[in-house]
Amino acid sequence: MAIFKSGNPTLTQKMFDKSMHLDASMQGTMSVRGAINKFGFLLMMVIAGAAYSWHLFAEGQNGMVTTLLMVGVFGGLITGLAISFKPNWAGFLAPLYGLLEGLFIGGISAMIDAAFAEKYPGLVMQAVGLTFGVAISMFLLYNFRIIKATEKFKSVIIMATMGIGIFYLLTMVLRLFGVQVSFMYDSSWLSIGISLFVVAIAALNLIMDFDMIEQGAERGAPKFMEWYGAFGLLVTLVWLYLEMLRLLSKLGSRD
Repeated sequence: MAIFKSGNPTLTQKMFDKSMHLDASMQGTMSVRGAINKFGFLLMMVIAGAAYSWHLFAEGQNGMVTTLLMVGVFGGLITGLAISFKPNWAGFLAPLYGLLEGLFIGGISAMIDAAFAEKYPGLVMQAVGLTFGVAISMFLLYNFRIIKATEKFKSVIIMATMGIGIFYLLTMVLRLFGVQVSFMYDSSWLSIGISLFVVAIAALNLIMDFDMIEQGAERGAPKFMEWYGAFGLLVTLVWLYLEMLRLLSKLGSRD
């Protein structure tokens, strides 16, 4: 059905429709509350992983932190892809994904916090606060239907998200060939403007995710889709946090 559109590649119509072919009567059906509870558990896994990496960095074990950061990046990517292709595995793999993302987030956050300790103290905590503030605001805007996930809204956000993904991929490829896209990483107003746009799109993707979870529950998706919906929501939240961290880093780099 057309209602199942999301800019988040992990929350797609295909995955929800595929889940409907499984015997939901044997395992119960998906509920919004169940998905939110599972999201809370995944968030705790992220916090645990991040706290561990942060602690190691504070102890001066930079080499170990770098290793865990790489494990988090590639392990999280592989785990996320596995869940995307096998949503019924989400109950087993989503907590692992949360832990791996936590290791990555904790490592990169600790490094940025140290780099801006004098010039922009508390940058990471501001990024965390802003991320949760935006997430809560998006939930309220969706819950009170101030922002509605209409077909036009979904189409625009999907196209914008795909455009951002392609743009990021191109910059990565260009860097491999020695071509630096400076306005993506410097602290110019153009770079800051791009980051603000990406943060806005990431935030609006949360509206799409909330709608996807609600629609899945209304359609009676199998119980394991609660884990899958929670995983998809976490993917967007992690993206939002990293973009918020990037934005504040650029602002902190300005004289």
